[in-house]
Amino acid sequence: MANTPSYEVPPQLRDMAETSLEQARKAFESFIGTARRTTDTLQGSADLARTSTQDIYARGLDYAEQNVRAALDLGQKLAAARSLPEAAQIQAEYVRERFAAMQAQAKELGGLAQGAFQQGAERARAAVQQGADEARKAVEQGQDAAQQAANEAQQAAH
Repeated sequence: MANTPSYEVPPQLRDMAETSLEQARKAFESFIGTARRTTDTLQGSADLARTSTQDIYARGLDYAEQNVRAALDLGQKLAAARSLPEAAQIQAEYVRERFAAMQAQAKELGGLAQGAFQQGAERARAAVQQGADEARKAVEQGQDAAQQAANEAQQAAH
């Protein structure tokens, strides 16, 4: 059998490889952590949107109930009216009250929807910005580690 020569890897080269791998591992962990935090933040934004939608829906049901009750009250008042002019006055008063109430309801629902949209958009924007910043930092760390490893390899070769 032929004796194959044994080549030993210099300790500096092994140390450099271990350091480079550790730096790459740290950069990867930073990147994955950023991706997970971004996902969690976006999930929070989706939860916020769902909650806001539920609030708007519940408020809409409250308004529908108020409006139906007002219509039933109108019917009761009209049934009790003693004359046509009294019925006309009751009807006119109802129209004025309901018009004002529906304007206020529409304004409030619009404000709720706009607020929910703005809040969700701001959270999503902040999450994406944070994720991009952290990803950029992780990439820069990886590039720095790679450059440092290349410099150390070049020095070890000389």
